[in-house]
Amino acid sequence: MKRIEAIIRPEKLEAVRQALGQAGCTGLMITEIEGHGKQKGVVQQWRGEKYKVELLPKVKIETVVADREAERIVKTITDNAKTGEIGDGKIFISSIENAIRIRTGERGEEAL
Repeated sequence: MKRIEAIIRPEKLEAVRQALGQAGCTGLMITEIEGHGKQKGVVQQWRGEKYKVELLPKVKIETVVADREAERIVKTITDNAKTGEIGDGKIFISSIENAIRIRTGERGEEAL
């Protein structure tokens, strides 16, 4: 099993969420976060004054999928979150040793 964590622009959340639903990804966790990457924020202007915003709003989407589904889910996220501009986000993939459904005791992929 793989855990997929995607950090994306907030305005892309609905498109990514709908695409994941159509791709058969049923379990999602969504968290509103703030952060920055290499650009270390942005400089904005308001009423003629420039100021730096170091922590930008982002959304983190987390899901756990079967190994065979991971690349398809990553492609779905990438295709729907990409704008081609700096700040589109990142996707992190890690291995999950086990999963347990608390209600039934099912383990492994059956628990997903």
